[in-house]
Amino acid sequence: MIEKLVIATGNKGKLLEIQALFAPLNIEIIPQSAFNVSEAAEPHCTFIENALAKARHASLATGLPALADDSGLCLEALQGAPGVHSAYFAGEPRSDENNNAHLLKTLKQHENRFAYYYCCLVLVRKHDDPQPLIAEGIWKGAILKKARGNDGFGYDPYFLDSMTGKSAAELSVEIKNKISHRGQALRKMLHLIEHSTY
Repeated sequence: MIEKLVIATGNKGKLLEIQALFAPLNIEIIPQSAFNVSEAAEPHCTFIENALAKARHASLATGLPALADDSGLCLEALQGAPGVHSAYFAGEPRSDENNNAHLLKTLKQHENRFAYYYCCLVLVRKHDDPQPLIAEGIWKGAILKKARGNDGFGYDPYFLDSMTGKSAAELSVEIKNKISHRGQALRKMLHLIEHSTY
């Protein structure tokens, strides 16, 4: 059983969500920043390849099992964009404010505002793990024209959850963890860890 797990992210929001959901397994969750691990390159065009690259990078640097997430916002009207480029949709320097402004500007010419968040989680028990654990989640909704709510991060104030009628930034952490793309993927990952063959 895994006792310590390095999380390959510098995103505090993601880290808090992961820690909350992993609490029942008594696995010590350690951010890669605690080991001064640099951010891994994400050159790939798919979420799964980028997540795997990040997990391998963190595991190789620390010698510990590592969990990486690659997730993003995908829009039907934009043929899946911003997708893997969600964190820097507006370019550098990265900022939620700039990304959201760029998203709204790009969507002005489109009536179709259907969107979904996608998350791919990859866990490697060692950097060259031949059988990484992989879990995914999808959270459907639409893009609002005006921000709503004060919680969450990224595109959350503009993402309208189709089930609750609230923006992701209006949801409590508990509700968000139950229905979000990352929450779905994390629950699947917990199941995979508990039933892993080694």
